[in-house]
Order: sequence, then C-alpha cells, then structure tokens
Amino acid sequence: MNSEQHLNDAYSPREIARKVEGMGVAKAHLNTITLLILAILAGAFISLGAIFFTVVVTDSSLGFGITRLLGGLSFSLGLILVVIGGAELFTGNNLLAMAWASKLISTRSIIRNWVLSYVGNVIGCVGTVFLVVWADVAGLGGGSVGETASQIAVSKANLPLIEAFTRGILCNVLVCLAVWLEMGGHSVTDKVLAIIFPITAFVALGFEHSIANWFFLPYGMMLDSQGAISFAGAGMNLLAVTAGNMVGGTLLVAAVYWVAYLRRRVKD
Repeated sequence: MNSEQHLNDAYSPREIARKVEGMGVAKAHLNTITLLILAILAGAFISLGAIFFTVVVTDSSLGFGITRLLGGLSFSLGLILVVIGGAELFTGNNLLAMAWASKLISTRSIIRNWVLSYVGNVIGCVGTVFLVVWADVAGLGGGSVGETASQIAVSKANLPLIEAFTRGILCNVLVCLAVWLEMGGHSVTDKVLAIIFPITAFVALGFEHSIANWFFLPYGMMLDSQGAISFAGAGMNLLAVTAGNMVGGTLLVAAVYWVAYLRRRVKD
C-alpha cells in the first residue's frame, strides 16, 4: 500500500487504540486553565446541540420515529463542535481509562482530568442556559419550544433511577464509540460522518447524557412556573446518569478495546 492510499484509508481498530491511548496521555497533561476553558466550551457546544434538538422536535407531525431521527441528527451538532472545534467533554474523556490501564498516566491524573472537565462542562451548560433564556428561545413557535423544553426536563427528573443509570450506560457507549470512530478518519468529512450515526442513535433511542442534562434540567427548571420539576429529582437524575456514563465509557468501551488491542504491550 503506497503512502497516498494509506492517507485515504481509515485507521485500523488497532491503530485507533494506540491513537486513543496517546490522546489520553496528552489530555491528562493539559494545564488547568486550558483544560477548564476547553471544558467550558464543550459544555456550551453540547448545550447548543440540545437546544437545536428541542427546536427541531417541537410540534413535529412526522411521527415518533422520524421526529426522533431528525432530533438526533440535530443534536449531533454538539459533539461535532467538540471534536472539530476542539474541546474537552467529560463523557468522551472516559476513554482516558485506556492510557491509565496501560500505566501511561496516574490515577491522580485521570481523576483530575475528569473532575476539571466535568466542572467546566457544567459551567458551560449553565452559562448557555442563561444566554438561551435571555434570548427567549423558549418563545419561538408561539411558546411551543418552551413547552417542549419543560416537558423534556420533567420527564428526565421523573425517570426511575435504574432507567436513568442504564440509559446513561448505553448513551456513553455510543458517545465513546463516536469518538473512537472519528479518530479513524483523516478529514473533517470523515470525522463528521463517523460522529453522526452513533449520536443520532443515542438521542433517538432516548438514552441519557449527563452533560446534556446539565442543560436540559436547569433550562426546564427556569421555565417551570408550576413547580413540576424538583431539585431532588433533577439531582438524582444527574447522579445516576453520570455514574452510568462512566460505566459505559470506561468499562464497555475503553476497557474492552484495551483488552483487545493493548494488554499485550503492558505484559511485555
């Protein structure tokens, strides 16, 4: 295979595993200010995808499946901005577990990255909530967008814990697979196409993303004049979904691929 042909081909899964491992080392050593700024951006980017989703599914008469499909496509904007624009997303950063398993980064480093990226993501989400409220996006469609946003938040806050946890697991399996697949591409087009299908799938299937919920829940609560959303319900959702996201990303994606492709190098 000549070099030009190689540049046009996707990286093999084994090559992707090494790239993800190297990415984990680089992310673990980001300085605090850079990590926080990029994490805030990621929270804002995911929030933009979330409000885009909300507008697209509002008052749709296309039927449940097609509406969810279009909503998922719209939400894909968030991860596309994170990956192509460059940002630090907590759920995607669960893949750092591969570098940790290879003993290339310390436990302290991986916890630091996860805590700072999560905190930054939350700041970005909440900041975007205020901007969206001040812009009165809820007033679009004669107020129907606000009604949709409120309904989304109510359903999340009332989701049973086991469902929230399990949907969190399944969500981050697909999110981390989206990150995995985009790292197999060379061009922006490759990466965008790799992201769209897994993200569309998790949204259409109703899975739960902790960072997106840091937009959906606070936004719904700010629009809630009836007291339909409790702080306890919102808090339990965020805890259960965050835990599920971590299980899905670290154990069902990072750990599986590490065992498949990288464990021998550590033994050697």
